[in-house]
Amino acid sequence: MAVLINEQIRASEVVLTGLRGEQLGIVSREEALALARSNGADLVCTSLMSSPPPCSLITKGRAKAAAQKEVAARKSSSGKPVRGNSKDKVKELRFTAQIEEHDYETKLRQADKHLRSGKPVQLVVKASGAKEAAAAKAVLERLVADLKESGVKDTGLQTGGKGSQVKLNPR
Repeated sequence: MAVLINEQIRASEVVLTGLRGEQLGIVSREEALALARSNGADLVCTSLMSSPPPCSLITKGRAKAAAQKEVAARKSSSGKPVRGNSKDKVKELRFTAQIEEHDYETKLRQADKHLRSGKPVQLVVKASGAKEAAAAKAVLERLVADLKESGVKDTGLQTGGKGSQVKLNPR
């Protein structure tokens, strides 16, 4: 959630908290901004989930620092990435059941590189018919055997109508 400061706040009325934590009640946005200016403070919206939104007067400059600290705390406390963090993403490599040897070696090197860098890999082999389904499974089994030094199976071989797939985690 982004922190709204001063003119970014668009609500016509806000529930205002003073510099020392005292409750000033519901006031108009203009009155709250005037109070902030007269006290040399920033008006900061603390939540957009209620109407009117709760806002606080915070000493000038501390609002941005608090917002940055909150984002950093969320990054470190939750296991989920906060945007742009690709640590948990799985690299998917797609193959065809009738793959040529050179293409197979190239994709094998890519998968090995990702596994050695600590990232999981999803291997998907597409098959267009029942005859190719067996070939797709054979390609996957060969890939798993060739990657056994750098990766371990997270899921078993999953075979469906359009092909087979398996997820490998780094060792």
